[in-house]
Amino acid sequence: MHTLKNSTDKRGVLTLNMHRPEVHNAFDINMIAELTEALLEAGHNDSVRIVVITGSGSCFSAGADMNWMRSLVDAGLEDNESDALRLAKLMRSLNYLSKPTIARINGSAFGGGLGLIAACDITISVDHARFGLTEARLGLAPAVISPYVIRCIGEANARRYFLSGERFDAQKALNIGLIQQLVPADQLDQAVEGIIKELLKSGPLAVAECKRLAFEIAAHNATSQQAIDKYTAKLIARLRVSQEGQEGLAAFLEKRKPDWTNSS
Repeated sequence: MHTLKNSTDKRGVLTLNMHRPEVHNAFDINMIAELTEALLEAGHNDSVRIVVITGSGSCFSAGADMNWMRSLVDAGLEDNESDALRLAKLMRSLNYLSKPTIARINGSAFGGGLGLIAACDITISVDHARFGLTEARLGLAPAVISPYVIRCIGEANARRYFLSGERFDAQKALNIGLIQQLVPADQLDQAVEGIIKELLKSGPLAVAECKRLAFEIAAHNATSQQAIDKYTAKLIARLRVSQEGQEGLAAFLEKRKPDWTNSS
């Protein structure tokens, strides 16, 4: 079953629509594979000028599918690390894609869904969306997405929202740099179309080189990111199999508070 709807218009605008509205477009192993494959193909297809990522229904992406996470509860360290590396490859493929990327944020985003936003070049959101890096509340950490999120919101904001796991509204997301533009829901398509028209005025080669320039001046690239991915994958794998991580995931799935909140 496909979890992604792809369409390309005559201008070379590829839209990748995460299509699992019944679980708020949470991603599992299939969606991660389909998104990664689509991005890699787009990178090698000269007819693709721009990539837009969005979600079906009322949510952009709730992050990891908890039914999928359930299957990892009893998995070992090696399997969890391999799983994390697949997500890392997706984020790296999106972030360093040579084509401009637009996050069309049609609703709320949490965890890994927020990571997809942070890995895009341009971010336009409906003004009623909510966001959160809620991993710590499960005894985990936003490890794989952390490089992209920190570059977006800065170290100080990352330290707050990584640790607290609190949710925040679209205005706060704009203030801290996660989102670049907020619009009412009925103006989202118009706003996305407006930036597409601006991007199409730029030369494709120049755009690719400008994107590469930004990365080089910021002192990171896909190769250096791959080394970081190995660290973050090991970290999240270690947390998932830890006693606290196991308790956090079990509590979420059982719809109860984890034991570390009993004293609060």
